[in-house]
Amino acid sequence: MTSRYPAIASDIATLFAARNTHAVEVAVLQPADPFLDMAGEDLRRRIFLTESETGQTLCLRPEFTIPVCLDHIASQAGTPRRYSYLGEVFRQRREGGNEFFQAGIEDLGDRDTAAADARSLADAHALLSLVLPGRELVVTLGDQTIFEAVLAALGLPRGWRMRLARAFGSAAMLEAALADLANPPRNSQLAGAVAALVLDGDLDALSAHIAGGMEEAGLSATAGRSPSEIARRLVEKAELRSVRLSNEAFAALKGFLAIDVPLDSAAGALESFAADAGLSLGAALDNFAARAAAIASLGLPMSEIRYDAAFGRPLDYYTGLVFEIAAQGGDRPLAGGGRYDRLLTLLGAKTPIPGVGFSVWLDRIEALREKAP
Repeated sequence: MTSRYPAIASDIATLFAARNTHAVEVAVLQPADPFLDMAGEDLRRRIFLTESETGQTLCLRPEFTIPVCLDHIASQAGTPRRYSYLGEVFRQRREGGNEFFQAGIEDLGDRDTAAADARSLADAHALLSLVLPGRELVVTLGDQTIFEAVLAALGLPRGWRMRLARAFGSAAMLEAALADLANPPRNSQLAGAVAALVLDGDLDALSAHIAGGMEEAGLSATAGRSPSEIARRLVEKAELRSVRLSNEAFAALKGFLAIDVPLDSAAGALESFAADAGLSLGAALDNFAARAAAIASLGLPMSEIRYDAAFGRPLDYYTGLVFEIAAQGGDRPLAGGGRYDRLLTLLGAKTPIPGVGFSVWLDRIEALREKAP
């Protein structure tokens, strides 16, 4: 592990202190299960796994959100509470090194969702403006809650809503799901015992059967999807094959995903879409409008922020706002974040704790600083 902190680290730490955050450090070695279960396939494929002397599956810290949330639960600290971090993460990347620095803020426990969302976006924007002075920034914003509200209003069954929600954030997965929705695949052949359990929808028995087969084959459940996840997806796929969306509903879904407008006109665009499609988006649309107003009230440059209805981020724990910030003309995000209201409960919190946060890629920022005239 390199001990060389980026030159901009002290400036970032000063900004974090001015924004009333608690600086935290979390262990480099982390329990692997929370990442394997909750972080999503894209990250899961790139984690560095190891094992403790007692046989516990561990991993090198691939990101900070889950470790910060675990430490918050363990400390039993009160909320609302804002945590900041700056340190190395370890994961395989298509470009760049596998060890790199990230910094960010996790904002836990604030029940004013619109204000907390706006503050997280403003924090990320302020950090990038500080370390990249004069650089024009472009913000892309999406909303998992709006997407799920559209799916529900279209009357899609739960299985399809879950599949499409999981695909949100991956253009390839979403395109494949929509193709299947337009033309459901024919039933695939399953082994007799598995086919019977899938037909019955008995998840517990199917999970046990799959776990037994994996054990006989010498496959580790930590190497990929768990037996319960495999069972759930097999049952979902069987249910999905029986559903075909009407032409009108499919056209409405495609129309929604095509919305890409400046944030200050996004609420109006969503209202027009819902009215034209005969759908009610209810509280999801009200909350969206409240967030947009909160973002504007913080003085963020609304002309630099776009709402893209099809935009998501490839982490399974997001539940609402998602966003990325890039330099104008850049092809990679410099910051990314979003809301994750279910995550802390899934990690073991005794009561629900809302959360929103972001992280920045310091190696990408440094590369841009080196290119600056």
